[in-house]
Amino acid sequence: MPLRLEATRDGFSQSFEAFLSERREAAVDVRDDVARIVARVKDEGDAALIELTAKYDRLDLTADSLRVSAAEISAARESCSAEAIAALETARTRIIAYHERQKPEGFDYVDDTGVRLGSVWHAVSAAGLYVPGGTAAYPSSVLMNAVPARVAGVERLVMVVPSPDGVLNPLVLAAADIAGVDEVYRVGGAQAVAALAHGTETIAPVDKIVGPGNAYVAEAKRQVFGVVGIDMIAGPSEILVVSEAGADPEWIAADLLSQAEHDRVAQSILITDDAGFADAVTAAVARQLPELPRHEIARESWEKYGTLIVVADMESALPLIDRIAPEHLELVTPGAEALADTHPQCRCHVPGALCT
Repeated sequence: MPLRLEATRDGFSQSFEAFLSERREAAVDVRDDVARIVARVKDEGDAALIELTAKYDRLDLTADSLRVSAAEISAARESCSAEAIAALETARTRIIAYHERQKPEGFDYVDDTGVRLGSVWHAVSAAGLYVPGGTAAYPSSVLMNAVPARVAGVERLVMVVPSPDGVLNPLVLAAADIAGVDEVYRVGGAQAVAALAHGTETIAPVDKIVGPGNAYVAEAKRQVFGVVGIDMIAGPSEILVVSEAGADPEWIAADLLSQAEHDRVAQSILITDDAGFADAVTAAVARQLPELPRHEIARESWEKYGTLIVVADMESALPLIDRIAPEHLELVTPGAEALADTHPQCRCHVPGALCT
C-alpha cells in the first residue's frame, strides 16, 4: 500500500525524513563495467559495438545493419494508426511552439570605456539522442529531445535505441521521422553512449548526448562528459502533484500513474490539504490501474513508493516541495499563480495547473 503521512500528527518530521532517505534504486556500482565498455568501443569501434549488442540485446548485426534504413522507418510509420500519427504530429507542433519562445537572445553593447561587448548563441553541430527501448517504448522521448534540438538549429540529429531480440517499436521510429532525426542506430546501453561520444567507423561522433536510460546509460554519460556535453545524469522518474480538493481525482490519479508506469522504482507523490481528497485519489488510482497496459509495473511502483501527504494548508506544502525537489511538479489549485509567486521554482503558462 502507498505510504500516507499526516503533517499535523506527532512524529511527522521523523517520518518525512525517513521517506526522503529511502533509496529506490539498487546501489549497484556499475562504474568499472561501464568503463570497460566505453574503452572497448573507443578502441575497437564497430567491432566492439556489434559484439556488445549481440551480448546484451541478443541481436546479431554487421556494420551495414547498425543503421536503421529509411525503408524500415517508412514501413514502421505506415504500420502505425492514423490516430497515433496525428497525436505525434500534434505534439511536435506544440513542442515547437513552446521552445520557439525559449530560444535565448544575445546582446551587443558598448560600455563606458568604449569597449564593445556581446553574446551570441549558436547551436551545436550534432546531437545524440538516447531513447530507451527495453521494458517500454517512449515516442514522447524522441519528440521532446529531437524537436527542441531542431528549433535550436542543430544540423545533425543522431538517435540510438536498443532493439532487444531485434524488435523496434514502430511508434518510436515514426516519432523519429516526424521529428526530423537524420540517423537512427539499433544499439543501446553504455556502448551506444560511447559510440556517440567517441565515434566508430559507422557512427560519427556528436557534440552533446541527451535522453534517459538505465544505470549503465547514466554512468556512461557521466564518464564521457567532457568529451561531449550531456543534459544530466537522471535517476528514477518521479512526480509530485500538489492539489486542493476541488480538482478531479480521476485526473490527479492519471497524472500520478503517468510516472508510476515508467518503472517499478518510479515514485508518485500527492500533497493535499484535504484527507477526503487523498482518499478519493487513492480510489481513483485503484480503478485506473487495471486499465493500464503496464499495470503490473505501475501497481508495484504505486504500492511500494506511492506517497500521500496531507498538510494543514497549501502554504505549508512549500517547504516539503523544496525538500523533495521532484523531477516533475504540478500545482493544481485555483491559487496556483500566487503559490508559484511564493515558490519561484514553479512556473507554467497553464492557469490553475503549474508544472515544472
